[in-house]
Amino acid sequence: MESAGATLAAAQQRPVCVIGLGLIGGSLLRAATDAGRHAWGASASTTTAEKAAADGYDIAASVDEALARAAEQDALVVLAVPLTALDDVLAAVAREAPGCRLTDVTSVKVPVAEAVARRAPATRFVGGHPMTGTEFSGWDAGSLQLFHEKVWVVATEDDADLEVWVDVAALALACGAVVVPAAADEHDLAVARISHLPHLFAAVLAAVGADGGELALALAAGSFTDGTRVAATRPELTAAMTEGNRSALLSSLDDALGRLGAARGSLASTGGLLATLSAGHDARAALDGARTARREVRIDLDGTPGEFLEGMRELGRTGGRVIGWTSEALDAAEEAGGALD
Repeated sequence: MESAGATLAAAQQRPVCVIGLGLIGGSLLRAATDAGRHAWGASASTTTAEKAAADGYDIAASVDEALARAAEQDALVVLAVPLTALDDVLAAVAREAPGCRLTDVTSVKVPVAEAVARRAPATRFVGGHPMTGTEFSGWDAGSLQLFHEKVWVVATEDDADLEVWVDVAALALACGAVVVPAAADEHDLAVARISHLPHLFAAVLAAVGADGGELALALAAGSFTDGTRVAATRPELTAAMTEGNRSALLSSLDDALGRLGAARGSLASTGGLLATLSAGHDARAALDGARTARREVRIDLDGTPGEFLEGMRELGRTGGRVIGWTSEALDAAEEAGGALD
């Protein structure tokens, strides 16, 4: 690997190719361009591509053309397509940019890594997942600020390509996010509990409320609307996300059903729900406490790749986040950057 300063300098200047221009991909193209990156995108949807081009963004005529440009310019390719479309896009990657630097923004990490190994094994892949979004979708729903102060998970496996890891982290930071390093399997277990299960519960809660009829919906207030907001997401997108993390979600769902079953048993037998409600109250207080006590660090690239990656995984496991680079790392990058120009 090149020197740490040169690695960081190159990452901060690296072009970005975004494949898929929906809410996340479209916001990423906007944010990367706004951050001064040479960035372009492509979409399988002609309508989406035309909208993005009309808004002044660099849009390739096709996915193949965008990937060919990425191979020529050694860009970081970002896959921002649903999990159900991943195999087809990876086939194009293998054809047009087989050795490219590659990441993604998909909400599961192990299935994506397996698909990359199967379909485009020569790529230099490091997974990513910005923990952000809205219930809306498509290019028009995108925003320059979507990633601002949001968490962006960067997969941190033992065999991760450190140069590409730095590329992905640098892109996340340039877009205004903070980086949480995590192993792919640990990420999938975590998001099953705090993202995928809430999407499933929102759908159930919305359906139960609607079955209460017009009066119930007329009386719906904050607790119902807050709890059902993500149920407005296009069902096929939520299905791709939740079904793609089936094993971890089943485990979380079993946990939740067990707690609901215990609550029902208590309500039916003694009329009491205090134990369930107190556990939830305490858990919410723990979340609020964790948010105020989070460890935010600036990092350099000292040590061996193995030591660095293990340190990053431990930082993520203990609730820490990366907010930038140390002054020493930035000085080294600035010095090396002149040589790169």
